[in-house]
Amino acid sequence: MRYILIFIFFTSLTWDSQAQELFCKIVVNGDQVQTQDKVIFRDMEQAFTRFMNEQKWTDNTYEPFERIKCNLLITVQSMPSIGNFRATAQIVSSRPVYNSSYESVMLNYADRDWVFNYTEGRPIIFNESGSNDNLTALLAFYAYIIIGLDRDSFELNAGAPFYQTAQEIVNFSQGSELPGWQPYDSNRNRYWLLENLTNNIFLNVREGIYRYHRLGLDRMISEPQEARQEVMMILEELKKANDLRPNAELTISFFDAKSDEIVGIFQEGQPALKRQAYNLLVELNPKNTEKYKTIL
Repeated sequence: MRYILIFIFFTSLTWDSQAQELFCKIVVNGDQVQTQDKVIFRDMEQAFTRFMNEQKWTDNTYEPFERIKCNLLITVQSMPSIGNFRATAQIVSSRPVYNSSYESVMLNYADRDWVFNYTEGRPIIFNESGSNDNLTALLAFYAYIIIGLDRDSFELNAGAPFYQTAQEIVNFSQGSELPGWQPYDSNRNRYWLLENLTNNIFLNVREGIYRYHRLGLDRMISEPQEARQEVMMILEELKKANDLRPNAELTISFFDAKSDEIVGIFQEGQPALKRQAYNLLVELNPKNTEKYKTIL
């Protein structure tokens, strides 16, 4: 089949043998900040990278080739006072597809509410009991979301324990009253992403994530027709969830990660399946209607 490839570039990273579940490339862009001390942004990159890649997030042992690839682009917008920063972040993670060199994007999420404190040379330490500053909470939250989604794609509902830990981070962080953790801050933020991942309304969608990847993408080379039917199944489950919760964060996030990939999956399908997929896609994700027309 013809995939529309989504390339994620992971440049070589250096860290010690304690690296664990994540293979995370982090870029901190401080160009918008009026300061002569640009060194602090390079220091942030190094400290954030060490934290994400050297922290042990689970009880499992990961081989180097099993580590989850992810990118984190942090764009610092302002520094209201020394050591305090306001930023946006783009979080991208992927997982390999069986019997191919292709990697499927699992998460492609824009977080516009990064507010944190950082001083040069400061170590970042995660406290599993819940007492963490906002920077540590932000990084740890996305580590668990990335791991949870990855696990969900390999084993049915295996991401649940990691979403629970992410929920504990949310619960504690709500006391800070900083943006992104509250339901009333926005209808698109960390709170709602996690709420959707743990809400029973979306349970079939989460189960569909497993079927999409293990029974769909991972069989696309060997059994393409059956694999496309599995992908169609999650679109139908998303339709049911969307009828109950229109424009939910999980639905939007799914298509932010998968729209190009889905086009590639159905472009070589049977005509009736192409039409069925197109009709569902333009209803669920109308902003990409022009893109989905190429399926037909």
